[in-house]
Amino acid sequence: MENIKIERYNDAIQEELSKILMTEVKDEDIHFVTITGCDLSSDLSYCKVYVTVLDQSKKESTLQALNRAKGFLRSELSKRIEIRHTPELSFHYDESIAYGEHIEKILEQVKEEDHEREDSSQ
Repeated sequence: MENIKIERYNDAIQEELSKILMTEVKDEDIHFVTITGCDLSSDLSYCKVYVTVLDQSKKESTLQALNRAKGFLRSELSKRIEIRHTPELSFHYDESIAYGEHIEKILEQVKEEDHEREDSSQ
């Protein structure tokens, strides 16, 4: 039961933060940020927010800008989600998408090598 509640809060936080970033935040460094997930602690006091950016060269500046806006985001979140204590937010770059792309490239290489072996054996 507790896990279902945390999952609902994770989804709500992700959705509301996305809306806030899209409509409320004026900082240019935070544009084109995608929130890929949230991980709320079991005591609901801390939330890791995983993000990706469109331009990889702006990854560090975007994370710094998000950390500067952390207080504003938390206060806006407290107005939109009914929770006793709004969790402390920490922003982390989500490496899983880049890792997935890397694995996909490796699989394509293996596939090409298999085709080359088949062609040379015939």
